[in-house]
Amino acid sequence: MTKHLTKEDFLKEVFDFENNSEWKFAGEIPCLIDFYADWCAPCKMIAPILEEISEEYAGLINVYKVNTEEQQELAAAFGIRSIPSLLFVPKEGKPQMAAGALPKTNLEESIRDVLGVVKTEVTA
Repeated sequence: MTKHLTKEDFLKEVFDFENNSEWKFAGEIPCLIDFYADWCAPCKMIAPILEEISEEYAGLINVYKVNTEEQQELAAAFGIRSIPSLLFVPKEGKPQMAAGALPKTNLEESIRDVLGVVKTEVTA
């Protein structure tokens, strides 16, 4: 289940950019943050894919959403100029931004390559 972040949530759960100039991830597990707007057609296209990913990778990564219309200061802090913009935040190291409605295979590649997370298949 994706979680919507406010600036206050972001400061606590991801990175306190108001008090730190050096990146320091505050979360327990890597995360993927979708910067979106309700009126954005590509954002609407990627939303169900992100929901699938949040379920398939539950406990491995957190999937967050930031409404750029409601959280303008947060969007500005990350220089969001186009949406959707996806921020991949590994537990260690610097986050990486990707722009556009990426296909699920590309998202999973970035989750593996940037976040270092591999989904394990459950077999019955």
